[in-house]
Amino acid sequence: MPLLQALRPTLPILIGASLMLTLSMGLRQSLGIFLQPLTHDVGISVSDFTLAIAVQNLAWGFLQPLAGALTVRYGFRAIMIAGAFLYIAGLALMASAEGMISIMLGAGVLIGTSLACTAAAMAMSVAARAAPESVRSTVLGIVSAAGSLGALLSAPIGQVLAEGYGWRIGLGGFVVLSLLMLPAAWFAGRIDRIPLPQSSGLGDVSATTATVTAFGNASFSVMTGAYFVCGMQLVFITTHLPSYLQICGMDPMLSAQTLGVIGGFNVLGSLFFGWAGQRWNKLALLGGIYVARSLVLAWYFMLPPSPASTLVFGALMGFLWLGVGPLVAGAVAEMFGLQWQAMIQGLAFMSHQIGSFVGAYGGGLIYDALGSYNLAWRIGVAVGLAAGIVQIAFALIRPTAPPLLRTA
Repeated sequence: MPLLQALRPTLPILIGASLMLTLSMGLRQSLGIFLQPLTHDVGISVSDFTLAIAVQNLAWGFLQPLAGALTVRYGFRAIMIAGAFLYIAGLALMASAEGMISIMLGAGVLIGTSLACTAAAMAMSVAARAAPESVRSTVLGIVSAAGSLGALLSAPIGQVLAEGYGWRIGLGGFVVLSLLMLPAAWFAGRIDRIPLPQSSGLGDVSATTATVTAFGNASFSVMTGAYFVCGMQLVFITTHLPSYLQICGMDPMLSAQTLGVIGGFNVLGSLFFGWAGQRWNKLALLGGIYVARSLVLAWYFMLPPSPASTLVFGALMGFLWLGVGPLVAGAVAEMFGLQWQAMIQGLAFMSHQIGSFVGAYGGGLIYDALGSYNLAWRIGVAVGLAAGIVQIAFALIRPTAPPLLRTA
């Protein structure tokens, strides 16, 4: 196969990046299955738990540009391995928690910092360097698809262990899975040996200059603003869907099955949008994802939940989930090149994570105040439709980015 032949020299790097991404994202997306038993046992409220998840998202988002900038100085391997150790420590602290402080430090600070070093921005930046430009978007879709498999495996494993032996053992199983991130980060770190292409976009400029140039690009700024809604919708679902289903009297295993379905259809969506981004306007495709997600969200929450509708919801939302990954990464690489990609993608991701904070913590506050999630999902639908329409309109009006800043 031509694609496999083109990737053969860097295949271990891509496999390592994919495994690191699937573990870091899959375990993190499955933490919601422990919300109800953990809060009851430790004696904290739903909003306390979601505050920790919100802090995780803020730490991830605000530290992502720093982690990306540090890869320029210290290389990807050192940063990714440090992040893997932090992930293991965070899960272990959660599993042994006796109060809010341990949950905040473990689920919030440590895992959030780890994600800045091991999740999508890092894995996509590694993959973008490892893939020839002619197939880059397709390869980014493949790596993103591999990153979707984590939830497919970890959510059912965590649910089975939690139901059979308690939530602490369930989190202990997650600790064991997270150990695999260490060899994955080591192999992905081989990318440090591969020199950048001669034409590397922004080139040898400072981090400050790269940041100013990024936010001076109107296409990047609109994409970054719309990315807020992406984070808000997705983290609301992963954090609150298990709780919503339990309130509605559904089988607790249904939430784990739904998260697994999301992970499975993530694979198809990531592959499709990676392929599509090689052929059509990446920014217009992003807007289409946001609009479609909002319509699916409205359909599901307007009806009484059932096992069938919940699994269909998971399938549709999963298809639209991580498809944003290859599109955002590919758009950043096209606009600014590869050297500062991890940092600039991290700058956009800050907006995503502020939205994640709102989705996790805001959803918890609304539930605690009103006893239902009705207002929360309506807000998610409204802002999602608005962001998607603006993103599509701007992409069509301004289909190409302005010339890159280059240095001699």
